[in-house]
Amino acid sequence: MPIIDMPLEQLKTYEGTNPRPADFDEYWERALAEMHAVDAQVELVPSRFQVPTAECFDLYFTGVKGARIHAKYVRPKQAKEPHPAVVMFHGYSGHAGDWSDKLAYASIGFSVLAMDCRGQGGSSEDVGGVKGNTHHGHIIRGLEDHPDELLFRHIFLDTAQLAGIAMKLPEVDPDRVYAAGGSQGGGLTIACAALEPRVKKLAPIYPFLSDYKRTWDMDLDQEAYGELRTYFRYYDTLHEREYEVFEKLGYIDTQFLAERIKGEVLMSVGLMDTICPPSTQFAAYNKMNTKKRLVIYPDFRHEYLPESSDRTMQFFLE
Repeated sequence: MPIIDMPLEQLKTYEGTNPRPADFDEYWERALAEMHAVDAQVELVPSRFQVPTAECFDLYFTGVKGARIHAKYVRPKQAKEPHPAVVMFHGYSGHAGDWSDKLAYASIGFSVLAMDCRGQGGSSEDVGGVKGNTHHGHIIRGLEDHPDELLFRHIFLDTAQLAGIAMKLPEVDPDRVYAAGGSQGGGLTIACAALEPRVKKLAPIYPFLSDYKRTWDMDLDQEAYGELRTYFRYYDTLHEREYEVFEKLGYIDTQFLAERIKGEVLMSVGLMDTICPPSTQFAAYNKMNTKKRLVIYPDFRHEYLPESSDRTMQFFLE
């Protein structure tokens, strides 16, 4: 089998390369306290898109730093209450997708909440206010400021806040809230379930945002991770602060958040993935101390993984 990363047996024991900040746990406890102190001011606005079997709403809530966050909310009309819900997260720079994408889950009695990441392609608000690079690259946004200003800190908190909002909806069973997404959405699925440990099941597919240093070491800081190279070219041309930079990125490294997950995990990975290298994904998976299962696609890259969506739905139905 062709190899673009470590041999499979080595991947199964790989624990990551990126440094973990000494105050990582305190950092996220402080962040969660800030999130819980926010008055979410949840608003449901009926969408222009409607179908006979479900109700469709634009859901808005206030996240940390005062940003109004948008999610598409699809609620089945004939489902028993309370019923399950899935929170969904999209790929890097994208958006929540079409309403029709969510109707398969509504047809089996699930509510769906699909979030637009702040500052990306959807309708969520990006309040800005950090020093340094804001033109390109959300991983590096805030690196020139205090760690509390890292943009992905705020996005991670948005995912947890949305899951908590789902659990408070009167029609939703708070013990059956699940999370799913691929690429960036996979990384956000991990962050969501880590920061809102009541998420019962999660299905990340080739998750992004893990083990940044490993991606750099493999010379794969291109495409999705290309901003790492951009940062060094503009802000640390001689790499005099390289360790400091990767240590700060450790605050938003999902491999370290993975340790907090309580829900059951179904994760999928392609061993030929050059966008999110397999070792970076295994670094997160290997740190999950919960019931988990890994589906390995030996010949697949960062692309559609056959039957992964069907498998996720069956997993949530079990």
